[in-house]
Amino acid sequence: MGEQRQRYNDEFKQQTVRFIQEQTKTVAEIAEELNIPAGTLHQWVAKYRQFESESLASPEKIRQLEQLLKEKERELAEKDRRITEAEEELAIVKKAVHIFSRPRN
Repeated sequence: MGEQRQRYNDEFKQQTVRFIQEQTKTVAEIAEELNIPAGTLHQWVAKYRQFESESLASPEKIRQLEQLLKEKERELAEKDRRITEAEEELAIVKKAVHIFSRPRN
C-alpha cells in the first residue's frame, strides 16, 4: 500500500520557514535536505513568512534587486539619450540665432 502522509505541527512549519528565510539556498535544495516536497515548503512559506527574519542576501531578494538595478540602468540610459538629443537641438538653435542675428546688408 501507499506511504502514510507525514504530518507536521505549526511550530515545526514556522521553524522550517524561518530556516528557509535565513538560508541562501533555494527552497528546492532545502526540500531535498529535509526530504519534504518543495511545493509543501512553498505553501508553508506563503503562510508563515516573516519578513524581518529574511536574510538580506536571499536569492529572491538578490534577483529583485538585480531586476530593479537593470530597470534603473535602462531609465538612466534613456535620460542620457534625451539629454544628448536636447544638447544637439540647443546647439542647432544657437547656430540659427547666430546666423539670423547678423545685420543684413
